[in-house]
Amino acid sequence: MKAVMLMFDSLNREMLEPYGCDWTKTPNFQRLAQHSVRFDQCYAGSLPCMPARRELQTGRYNFLHRSWGPVEPFDDSVPQILKDHGVYTHLVSDHVHYWEDGGSTYHYRYNSWEMIRGQEGDKWKCLPELFDSEEEARIQNKDGQYFCSTRDLQRHDEVNRKFMKTEGDMALAKTIRCGLEYLDANHACDRWFLQIECFDPHEPFFVSEDCEELYPDAYEGERTDWPPYHHVTEDAVTAEHYKYRYATLLSLCDKYLGKLLDKFDELGLWEDTMLIVNTDHGYLLGEHGWWSKVVMPCYDEIVHTPLFIHDPRFACDGEVRKEIVQTIDIAATLLEYFGIECPADMQGKPIRTVIEKDEPIRDCALFGIHGAHINIFDGRYVYMKAPASENNLPLYEYTTMPMHMRNLFSVGELRKAEAVPGDRFAFTKGCPVWKIPKGNGNGERDFSDLLINGKDSEEAKHIDNNSLVNAANFGDKLFDMELDSHQEHELDDVKVETRMANLLRQAMKENDCPSEQFQRIGFSEDSPVTEDDVQKLHEEEKLKIQPLILPQYQWTKGAVNTYRALMKFIPAAQKEEAVSVLEREIPHYVPEGRVESHTVLACIPMVVPEEYVDMVQYFVDLSGRTS
Repeated sequence: MKAVMLMFDSLNREMLEPYGCDWTKTPNFQRLAQHSVRFDQCYAGSLPCMPARRELQTGRYNFLHRSWGPVEPFDDSVPQILKDHGVYTHLVSDHVHYWEDGGSTYHYRYNSWEMIRGQEGDKWKCLPELFDSEEEARIQNKDGQYFCSTRDLQRHDEVNRKFMKTEGDMALAKTIRCGLEYLDANHACDRWFLQIECFDPHEPFFVSEDCEELYPDAYEGERTDWPPYHHVTEDAVTAEHYKYRYATLLSLCDKYLGKLLDKFDELGLWEDTMLIVNTDHGYLLGEHGWWSKVVMPCYDEIVHTPLFIHDPRFACDGEVRKEIVQTIDIAATLLEYFGIECPADMQGKPIRTVIEKDEPIRDCALFGIHGAHINIFDGRYVYMKAPASENNLPLYEYTTMPMHMRNLFSVGELRKAEAVPGDRFAFTKGCPVWKIPKGNGNGERDFSDLLINGKDSEEAKHIDNNSLVNAANFGDKLFDMELDSHQEHELDDVKVETRMANLLRQAMKENDCPSEQFQRIGFSEDSPVTEDDVQKLHEEEKLKIQPLILPQYQWTKGAVNTYRALMKFIPAAQKEEAVSVLEREIPHYVPEGRVESHTVLACIPMVVPEEYVDMVQYFVDLSGRTS
């Protein structure tokens, strides 16, 4: 028994020919669909990158208990289980997050591994311009990329690209090449698992200069291929250019998928080797007015993912399955394939039942990002449950490995940690864990320190876009995916919402969800949700749209969110003066008595020092979005 998993990052299923796209060039994904079972209802669980990989390894949802972080000591890691049962495991990847603090325990679960350097600002190569602070002015997308970690990423990315002059130099090409070398050397052996994991087509959408230009467009500005984690503000030509840059990189991924399919043909691997081609999550390319992921709700383009599985035990290639499956099911699928019993704490289920019998293994899909909406899909409806309160409390991280993406938890965060006994969660196997307040433990973060201590301060290192944008800003959302597959019209149906709320509540309970998560979204842990409860939540939502100043004016929900976000940047000693200025200036922008988000944005230069205006406008603008 042998198995290969080829994983691409940020793969938008609607951009692939087998899923109906008629303009991208992805012939090898089409070819793959004829050599495998294609799944139409595959959903991610925990987002984004490393949370998805933790559940890929462990077969458990990550997002209800913690955010980005390593494999925990009590986790049941599938590569480790396979290794312990005599299945040789090998990882080839250019996924940069594996060698950051928040991904540092994943690769050692395999027998061996190869890491390819250079993606997305990986601290790989060094050239003199990294010593030159003036070089920052020449970095693309500098507007909005203000904090040390992000700016540093883009500077390193510019340097790394200078070592990728040809297609063969690209990390994608090297990663696939190493995977093919493994197959050439070991295809005659038995009982092995090869994971080939490509960072592309994750942003930035970089391809070397010698790559074929497949999607010419009308854009004539400076090179730009790194969309911001922000809503779409670009003109139509630039926005189209970003989409075509993604398509170009996607087609290159397709080309290298073809090389793996050729190797399966050449070595006769279809006869005895499982092939899984998957992704961690999708990617927004302007849909719903957004770029990328994580800042906005988990729309279908982000969470509804492509999946292809060739299982040599069954003659099902070329068929399609419509049953719901999730990322957590891949772990159980691999163990079942190699004849290994799944651990008791694994929530995923072998997909064999779906492939062999075309029968369901689950009746719903649970998904989300830690601290954001908690979402459920039942095969027809998607319900997105937002935080019930403006401060998004209570919310904690449960971990023995206190690491963020690129840094350890701060001393300030850990000072607020408390030990939780080992019997609190069944899946920790009796191990106590730390319970650490999300952010600074006081609800949404106060960013006023940035205006006091500076953009290059220690505080700035712990900021990301999702720190500021509270999911409560967007509110609860319900969509009928049968009638509205692109989620363009929110459904107002209390009966359906009540049913979905109870389905969500039950899924949370089955997943050993922390008690405070129920409180955070306004549900009782002990009692079912009633229609009256849903109506009450709707009424409370309306009350949130109340003017905080100038009550004589009508404030949109976006304007209220924008004002609240702005106030987080104003130091306490300056708040009274800032409020006075806003009360004086806002009326000049509202001749019809209606305060919009852009009204508040226009007043930011009047209450924020000049050197911080762009930074504050960037983040405050994000908070004004309500859809």
